[in-house]
Amino acid sequence: MALQTAIALENAQLLLTTEQLNRELKGAIEATLSGWSRALELRDRETQGHSERVVRLTLALARRLGIQGSDLDDLRYGALLHDIGKIGIPDNILLKPGPLTEAEWQIMRQHPQTAYDLLKDIPFLKRAVEILYAHHERWDGSGYPRGLKGEEIPLGARIFAVVDVWDALTSERPYRPAWSPERARAYLQEQAGVLFDPRIVEAFLELLDEEGEALPLAQAGGSQVQ
Repeated sequence: MALQTAIALENAQLLLTTEQLNRELKGAIEATLSGWSRALELRDRETQGHSERVVRLTLALARRLGIQGSDLDDLRYGALLHDIGKIGIPDNILLKPGPLTEAEWQIMRQHPQTAYDLLKDIPFLKRAVEILYAHHERWDGSGYPRGLKGEEIPLGARIFAVVDVWDALTSERPYRPAWSPERARAYLQEQAGVLFDPRIVEAFLELLDEEGEALPLAQAGGSQVQ
């Protein structure tokens, strides 16, 4: 009995040590990903705070839709890194103070593909990569880079797309003032079933109604968005 007790205690200690190492590893991974996101924001100072806000809103919306566990981690990583592909966009386009030309938009629209190419071979980011790869796809198939339609678009990307557009619209841009929350809400309602999954738009607007004052607010600034 004493031997069995000693073995049980040793196994428990090993389990605790493994759990601690896993927590430390996860913390190191998240710190690294946050560093990548901050590095991009340092390059494009007008986007500072955007990633943090969209991560918090995305997770709040995902929980409302019943998403739990490791799926939330995938959403966190995808939201945090959604613009990482913009490291491949030239400064004269990314930092342009006015509207882009169509030729410049063609280059800007390459950033989801660039992000996918950068991160697709990292195993623990496999599902997160689908979010950043598809967050500019649209419900009616008019998005990019693959022209996915409806539920062909990964659920995480559909969730994030609503949050990303909300934050973009309610943030001030060099080429336009921030939209009021009322105007941004009207846009999401108008585009539900067109650009966005209507079920997710409905859940997001309910979230705003119930927790609006507690949710992160957009700030002045922001790079080109389309």
